[in-house]
Amino acid sequence: MREAHAHGAEELCEAGLDLYTRALREGRVSCSAEDTAPCLVDLGLLQPDVSDLRWLRPIAPAFALHRLLRGVAERIADERRREERLAATFEPLVGMSGALAETPTIRVLSGLDRIGEAIQLTLSGTSGEMLTIQPHTHHIPAADIFAEALVRDQALLDRGGRIRTLYQHTQRHAPSILARYERLHGDVEARTLDEVTQRLIVVDREIAFIPANQDRTLALEIRHPAIVGFLATAFDRLWRLATPMYPRAVPPPSPDGITPRQRAIAGLLVEGHTDAVIADRLGMNIRTARVHIAKLAATLGSESRAQLGYLIAESGILKQEGVTE
Repeated sequence: MREAHAHGAEELCEAGLDLYTRALREGRVSCSAEDTAPCLVDLGLLQPDVSDLRWLRPIAPAFALHRLLRGVAERIADERRREERLAATFEPLVGMSGALAETPTIRVLSGLDRIGEAIQLTLSGTSGEMLTIQPHTHHIPAADIFAEALVRDQALLDRGGRIRTLYQHTQRHAPSILARYERLHGDVEARTLDEVTQRLIVVDREIAFIPANQDRTLALEIRHPAIVGFLATAFDRLWRLATPMYPRAVPPPSPDGITPRQRAIAGLLVEGHTDAVIADRLGMNIRTARVHIAKLAATLGSESRAQLGYLIAESGILKQEGVTE
């Protein structure tokens, strides 16, 4: 049985080269040797011995090389003819693309350094507005990255710019976040929501940056007006629903003893989510989520998970209007 060879149809593997060398040295090899390097027969480097079909004889290397190179030359000629056909087809269309030459594009940025440089370059050319969404993350940025971002943002504020940032609720008391705002001076505001989207930066409502993979080592730089406009509008609507965090923190209202935090958990419980999913969606650890669930159950007088869902629906707490923290 022939062994599978994982190489191109016109490549000579090491086993094939060894067998071909032996065939040239000895004048022939047994047909059974073909199983170790079937590529030799496929390439025509070994041919059956017509006088004794038990053997394979090699063809002259110079002849084999000439034949293989001729095949390569023919394929190159085919590709050149294809190139000429494509050029002839697109040449009259190129002149029609003048209006499209300035069409905004979506650019892929690879690597944290390159992403940071692109954001820095974009911000250095504006004195306008930066909108950002910073979701909950267990990743703590390196001190130098934090310092660079602080300098970058302060430079924008010094030029008369403004910064609006949305965080998840769990970040509103984070020491690193609070320290950041204590060091910034200018028109800067922050608000919080129970749930936010993935990370987002919108500059002057003209350029946006969003992550393109889970670990954020890839990002998209978006300059298409329709897409950037959509993202900015989504930010505006989330901003109106959010609770002020900086410069003036607003205490969460707690009608009927149900905090906005517990109301958010209640909504996810009614949707049937597990404790783990609720914790992840709201940016908290599962232990904290369970403490909130227990307090909610105690407030509503629930004795079981199934009863809790029923009592939430009956209580009407999800229909109450109010500021979401």
